Formats: sequence, structure tokens, C-alpha cells
Amino acid sequence: MPWSTPFEDQIRLRGGRRLLTLQDAADYIMKLPQDVQQQQRWQIAVENLINAAETGNGWLMFARIAVLRALNGDEGIRSPRRQSPQPPSPSPK
Repeated sequence: MPWSTPFEDQIRLRGGRRLLTLQDAADYIMKLPQDVQQQQRWQIAVENLINAAETGNGWLMFARIAVLRALNGDEGIRSPRRQSPQPPSPSPK
């Protein structure tokens, strides 16, 4: 799959800029400061972009998700645990 392959849904950045293709996302990451690029979340995004470019298929979606997660800085954020439903209170007789 070529680097010019567009994401199914574009990635919107703060300030109005958009990442439309794998190449746009790769270029964006390469312009980040080196210490930021080395953060695990950006490394994961890069790995997924490369997988998408090399193999295509579902990797395009994974690459988009990884870039979005890196942009949002949500490494380590977990979904709140769902509380188990409480049994109904016994009805008064």
C-alpha cells in the first residue's frame, strides 16, 4: 500500500490542520522533537504506519487509531471499570 494512501477518516489536528494520508502522518511525526518521537505512544504510531504501508488491510485503521492515541496522549489511560449491577432491593411485603 503506498504512503499516499488516505485514511478512511482524516485526522484533525488542533489549529485546523489535517492528516489525510499515511505520508501526512509520518511527516507530522518526523517534525516532532526527537525526545517526543521516542515516546512509546509515538513509536507505536510509527510501527502501525509502517505496517499499514507494507501490508495494508486492517493496518490502515490501526495506524489511524495509534496516531489518534498518540496525539491525545492517552497512554496508560484505562476505561473506567464497569460496576456490576446491584441486585434489586427486596420489595416490602
